[in-house]
Amino acid sequence: MGVPDIVYVVKPGEHNPQLRFSLRSLANLPHRRVWLAGHCPAWVSDVGVIPTVQQGTKYVNSTANLRAAAEHPDVAEDFLLLNDDFFIVQPVGVMPVLHRGPVDEAEVYYATRARGHYLRGLRETRQLLAELGHPVPLSYELHLPMPMTKSRVLEALDIGRHLDVLHKRSLYGNLFELGGRQVTDPKILTRGPQFPRNVPFLSTMPDTFNHGQVGAFIRARFPKASPYETRTGRSR
Repeated sequence: MGVPDIVYVVKPGEHNPQLRFSLRSLANLPHRRVWLAGHCPAWVSDVGVIPTVQQGTKYVNSTANLRAAAEHPDVAEDFLLLNDDFFIVQPVGVMPVLHRGPVDEAEVYYATRARGHYLRGLRETRQLLAELGHPVPLSYELHLPMPMTKSRVLEALDIGRHLDVLHKRSLYGNLFELGGRQVTDPKILTRGPQFPRNVPFLSTMPDTFNHGQVGAFIRARFPKASPYETRTGRSR
């Protein structure tokens, strides 16, 4: 992969401070063009926009957004998939392929947290992968950028199109046998000071970003507006 494009799948809504600071954090990650698939807030500037109709669940919408990006002729074949709550807090030269370990272990984790739709999607995606010859799949459902190519994305989405809560990253990573290195998911779920600071990636919940110490840490890390904010929208 050369220098990739960045593709965000973005939910509707103008107020999105996590997206603002995620865009600022791209200064730590070499990239070409930035694309927003789904919704583009009015304060965002100098990005490619791929609007979609988002009237389904968040899972259906994000899948439709990813498909729209992969079908767009101007998006580079090689891109990094991001959500608006991903932050690159240290310089990263080339984005590696990372996973969180076996899907079975992720299933145990989420089964204790009563994540109904998400857990069902995990199990259905795991079953699909087993039917495709991947009986012990890895989970790529991490809150950090994932390298992808458009042609492979479309192939994976076609294979999994019957699942309404498709675990897209895991289907993609196992289908094309990406391998990679196991890491801990960087999502911070609590407001307190107990989070790692000397790490390349962080991710937040709206609550932990707006009211937690991790959010304060990220805002302090990126005080200056990025090229992707309009002049009138350059506020904190």
